[in-house]
Amino acid sequence: METHTQKFKIRLGLFIAGGIALFVLAIFIIGKQKNLFSPVFKLTTTFYNVSGLQVGNNIRFAGITVGTVDNIDIINDSTVRVEMLIKKDVKKFIKSDCGVRIGSEGLIGDKLLVITQGSTDAPEVREGQAIGSAEPVEMDAIMASLAVTAGNAEIITEQLASIMINVNSGNGTLGRLIQDSVIAENLSQTIVNLKTSTKGLDENMEAAKHNFLLKGYFNKKEKARLEAEKKAADEKKKADKAAEKAAKKEKNK
Repeated sequence: METHTQKFKIRLGLFIAGGIALFVLAIFIIGKQKNLFSPVFKLTTTFYNVSGLQVGNNIRFAGITVGTVDNIDIINDSTVRVEMLIKKDVKKFIKSDCGVRIGSEGLIGDKLLVITQGSTDAPEVREGQAIGSAEPVEMDAIMASLAVTAGNAEIITEQLASIMINVNSGNGTLGRLIQDSVIAENLSQTIVNLKTSTKGLDENMEAAKHNFLLKGYFNKKEKARLEAEKKAADEKKKADKAAEKAAKKEKNK
């Protein structure tokens, strides 16, 4: 006697077929991401610190994902070797003088390797070749540097605040200059006195010009000035005539 109906068997078969289809699709997607179904070649590089890089992380070249990290081995206390699987169709674009650096997906995303572009006249990389690398900047070092900068900014802010308090309180030379009305009046009076002195000096010079004892001296100065102006005007006329003659001569040619 059958314990399951025909409808139940159909549903069970559809469920199993759907599960198998999803499994095959997942294998295909993962295999495509990990380059399991496309021809690849291997490159290696070394770092002092891989900064959290893991096997399976992406590798990018010119902003395009071209491979994955295949293996990470600690060689010694100062060297970590990273093996990379790269799509073979981009091999012709990767030169032997290319470098590798560790980047990240955004600010807090997964780590990845970035292959920098080499020179156009360099030879193409070889299978299994070791290429140069640039050590990553540690986030801890960046945070420490920011902490030092923030501390310095805090000290400067406190000092500026202290200076402004002293100025507003009338302490110090600048504070007394701003807050003390007597000093401000004295400065204003000093400026007035300077203007008066300058005006008096001009009047004295004008009077000296009309003094019969100094009149000859000032006349000589004025005569020398007029002669210099006349000489300059004559030289300018000569230069203009010479230029005019040269232009006519060139035109007649």
